[in-house]
Amino acid sequence: MSGLLRLVPDEPEPAHDLATTAEPTRRRPGPRWAADPVDALAEELAEVCAVAVHPDEIAAVLEADGLTGEQITERYGRRDAFELAAELYARVPRSHPEPAPRADPWKARPGPFALRALVFTLPGFGYSLGAPLMTGARDGYGMPLGTVGLVASALVAWAWNQGLAHRAYVRLASGGRPAAGRCLRWGAPLGALLATAAALTVPGTAGVRSFAAGQALYLGAATVLLVLGRERLLLLTLLPTAAGGAALLAVQPPTALRVLLLLTTLAGVLGVAAHEILRTGRDAPAEPPDPLSPLASLPYGLFGLGCGVLTTLAALGDVLRHTPGARTAGAAVIALTLSMGAAEWLLYRCRGRSLAALARATTPRRLLAGVARVLGGCVAGYLAALTVLALATGALWQDGPPLTARRLAALLALGAVLWTGLLLQAFAAAWIPAAVCLAAAGAETAALALDVSAPATVQLVVCTGAAAALLTVATATLGRLTTHR
Repeated sequence: MSGLLRLVPDEPEPAHDLATTAEPTRRRPGPRWAADPVDALAEELAEVCAVAVHPDEIAAVLEADGLTGEQITERYGRRDAFELAAELYARVPRSHPEPAPRADPWKARPGPFALRALVFTLPGFGYSLGAPLMTGARDGYGMPLGTVGLVASALVAWAWNQGLAHRAYVRLASGGRPAAGRCLRWGAPLGALLATAAALTVPGTAGVRSFAAGQALYLGAATVLLVLGRERLLLLTLLPTAAGGAALLAVQPPTALRVLLLLTTLAGVLGVAAHEILRTGRDAPAEPPDPLSPLASLPYGLFGLGCGVLTTLAALGDVLRHTPGARTAGAAVIALTLSMGAAEWLLYRCRGRSLAALARATTPRRLLAGVARVLGGCVAGYLAALTVLALATGALWQDGPPLTARRLAALLALGAVLWTGLLLQAFAAAWIPAAVCLAAAGAETAALALDVSAPATVQLVVCTGAAAALLTVATATLGRLTTHR
């Protein structure tokens, strides 16, 4: 701060007699603007203030230097660090040097995400292999008796495992694999039990109920392996089901062989998951306290429930509406699950490019514009991938409704909702996507019950509105400096 109060050159002195004692040199008083200590502080923090994108960065530096509110009031006459930072930000002109190249902490190879896309999609062959288990009596929708219970079981498992995965990932980050293993050891079996109970709440055939129980057990075990990073082992356990599903394209295996392949996959995934959990418990330290509150994982589960309902309505909407000649839109669901690998990879890309946009931004407005471009590019990339997958699956599996422009647009709107919701969850903004997805699911369900319009039309309208809302929130969230700390 001393540099600002520099002295001006001495005035020339009048002639004196050599015998006269010289008087002390008189100096001019400093300019009035130098009397403000904020100017001295501005010079001292000039480099920090010049490169700041937002006044909050300067406030953080002031607080880190130990300035208290009382000191700021007494010394600088400002209410708090934020008011002082705002004034410093206004006084010092922006001067942003070109950022030095730095490694992207979110850079990731696409290979692992392609593997995850496979393990998300291959279980779908289980429904084709299990078709003989779902014969017999039919319900009011023309589906096998107990299908409603099967769907309810899947929704419970989807919601539970989303919340469980969040909790286990947090435990993995705070306490390592032993902490995550303890969470999964109790959470996965409990989720399978609840999902199985949901299937038993409605009448159904023994075959449908058995399939629902196997589905619940598989989803719980798969959650264990995905959280612990054992995607390759999960893929190996899915090979019997994948082989059987591929064989269905050419031949019709006997029912006994189909059931054997399903049971082989189920036994394999359960055995591998149990082994991995046991491995996490070996030589484990004492259990630390749970860092999460009991409700911390709730929005993640609710988001999973909302996504499950939206996906179910996309697949079964025409059937549930009693549309003449209605067929299940299985190809669209396969495309959506296949796209989840690209979705996860683009989430990493979005985070990395957002940090690059932050490094280049010189004002809050430019930061907001930069992250908006990043977000728009990533959403467009995901929707392009989903379009290609939808066209490919529609050409391979033609037993569903034709992929019209309206159905494709509705699927893309649903994909945008899912991807943007996952992005907000990645930035710990979990309640907003949960509320939006539940509201969209409720709106589509109500429209179906009231027979407002064709399910694809309702899905297009509702999901477009939900996607627009989530994109607006995501842009504002990523446009805040504090989000990227």
